[in-house]
Amino acid sequence: MNIAFALAEAIWIMAGRNDSAFLNYFNTGLPKYCGNGPTYHGAYGHRLRKRFNMDQLARAYETLRKNPESRQVVLQIWDGVADLPTIDGRPSSEDVPCNIVAMLKVRDSALEWTQIMRSNDVFRGLPYNLVQFTTLQEILAGWLGLDVGTYNHVSDSLHVYERDLDQIKSLRPVPIEENTDSFALSKPDFDLVFPELEEGSNNITDEACTVEYLVGKVNNCTLPAAYRNVLCVLCAEGVRRRKQSCRIDEIMAHCTNPAYTQLYDRWLSRFQGDTAIY
Repeated sequence: MNIAFALAEAIWIMAGRNDSAFLNYFNTGLPKYCGNGPTYHGAYGHRLRKRFNMDQLARAYETLRKNPESRQVVLQIWDGVADLPTIDGRPSSEDVPCNIVAMLKVRDSALEWTQIMRSNDVFRGLPYNLVQFTTLQEILAGWLGLDVGTYNHVSDSLHVYERDLDQIKSLRPVPIEENTDSFALSKPDFDLVFPELEEGSNNITDEACTVEYLVGKVNNCTLPAAYRNVLCVLCAEGVRRRKQSCRIDEIMAHCTNPAYTQLYDRWLSRFQGDTAIY
């Protein structure tokens, strides 16, 4: 799993973005699946925060803060006008959203999240979907001052492609390190912290930023631990993509999340003896 891409995508979604260049930096193979344009048609964050002329996450927060009993907080991603196939049956875009709707409820002082998928690739999609929407769940729970409840994932078409079967068959279970972080912050604190994380992430994709700059960014980071650890992983990946893998350990020494360290080490193992950039 490309943990750097997973975390970068969570930032991209939370920021309400649809530009393709940021994600493509962390996953150079993404245009093969989503198209080569300057934006991504089905960008989840843009649809949640900017499409339909409203910020749905902000509305969900205000609704559940004032009325925790509400059963009407439904976050809409699917846009029938833009996403339904054409009248001759062709897809409307190379990037039709797989996630279509989320439903949020408060139960026993915890935020419950149900995510509905119209189509879900077990190998290439599901691991990243879990990161995307449990991250949003933690953030919204923090805004509301609630615990994180259950995350419920409903896939209408859960599938594996034949081209991936050999890779899947080669996988072996491994002991999983604990994820010690939570993205839960009060909304005022989040509104101060998140822009700094997004700015730091943007710098990583700017080739004008040197390796020394990225190392210094981590050394001098004052973000809360959960957000600093994300920046560590992204800066480590930025250093790798600048072909300075010898500096990765220096950066990851600042990461206090054992799960991130394990996932990133496993990602790096893919490139042993390989000079390619993915």
